[in-house]
Amino acid sequence: MTSVIATTRFSMLDRSRIRAGHDGPQALRDTVALAREAERLGYHRFWVSEHHSVPGVAGSAPAVLAAAVASATSTIRVGTGGVMLPNHQPLVVAEEFGVLESLFPGRIDMGLGRSVGFTDGIRKALGRDKKDADDFGTQLAELLGYFDGTQTAHPQVHARPAEGLAVPAFVLATGQGALVAAEAGLPLVIANVRGEDAMLRAIDAYRDAFRPSAHAERPYVVVSGTVAVADTTEAAHRILVPEAWSTAYSRTRGEFPALSPADDILARDMTDGERTLFSDALRRQVYGTEEEVADALEKLIEHSGADEFLVTTSTYDREALLDSYRRLARIADLAARRDA
Repeated sequence: MTSVIATTRFSMLDRSRIRAGHDGPQALRDTVALAREAERLGYHRFWVSEHHSVPGVAGSAPAVLAAAVASATSTIRVGTGGVMLPNHQPLVVAEEFGVLESLFPGRIDMGLGRSVGFTDGIRKALGRDKKDADDFGTQLAELLGYFDGTQTAHPQVHARPAEGLAVPAFVLATGQGALVAAEAGLPLVIANVRGEDAMLRAIDAYRDAFRPSAHAERPYVVVSGTVAVADTTEAAHRILVPEAWSTAYSRTRGEFPALSPADDILARDMTDGERTLFSDALRRQVYGTEEEVADALEKLIEHSGADEFLVTTSTYDREALLDSYRRLARIADLAARRDA
C-alpha cells in the first residue's frame, strides 16, 4: 500500500522569529536563507506571516518579505500564511499581490487570515477594531473581485495590475474561517491547535459546505503544524523547547521573548503555572526520529485526508532546524518527487 506521505505535498511557513543575541534584520535574512534551502530540498511552498508590534517576531510586512523570498528563489511557490485581511483595505492587498504575481508569474500564493491586531494599541495604530474581523467574508469577496473584475463595493475602481491575474487564495481557519473558505470555494489551511478531534470536525464541516468555484473545483485541505526530526527522540524534543517556552511566556506576560537555547530554558525554575503552560505548548507537536515522525505524520494525514502539510517549526538552534527540515524532506522523498 502506498504511503500517504508519499502523495502529500509538504510546505514551510516561517514566522521570522528573533533568536537571543540576534536582531530583527538577522531574522529576516534567516527567513530568506531558509527559503533557498526549502527550494533546494523540494518543498512545495514557502510562506511568511504577519505580526504587528510583537516582540520576538520580525515578520510584520508579509508582502514585502514575500517579494524578497521570491527574488532569492526561482521555482518554489511563495506566499503568505497569512495576510490578516481585517488589518488592510482589500484594494491594497489586491494591488500588492498583483505586483507580486506580475514580477513572479505562476509562483505567488495569497494566504489570508481573519485575525486583527491583538491589543487595543495595535488595533488603534492600524486604524482597526475587533469587529472588523466579523466582516472577513465581505472583505474576502471584495478582494477576490478585484482580480476577476466582479467587485461591486467600489464601482469604477480597479486594482492595477491585479485585474485579470490568477493568484491562488487560501483561507486560514480561525473561528468561522473554515465555513468562509467553504462558501467561497477556496482551499483551507487549518492548524491542529485545539486537538485532533476539533480539527477533524472543522475539516468535515468545510468539506460538507464546500461550493465549487473558479478558484477550486473540490475541497483542498492544508494541515499546518510543528514537526521536529532528529537522530534521537530527545534531540527532536529539544528543538521544540524554545518555541514552547516563548508561547508559555507570552501567555503570562503578553509578549514573545526572543528564542533562547533549550539548555537555558530547561534550567529555569518555572512556576507551576509556567510549567503547565510550557507543557501545554508542547502537546500536539510531531517530533522524534525519522521513523517516529513518519509514523505520526502517516496517521495524522490519513485521519485528516490532508492534501498538503504546512510545517511551522521555529527554534533557537538554526542548524538543528535545518537538519530537521532535511530529515523531513528525506522522509517524504521530496527531492525524488520534484525531479520525477
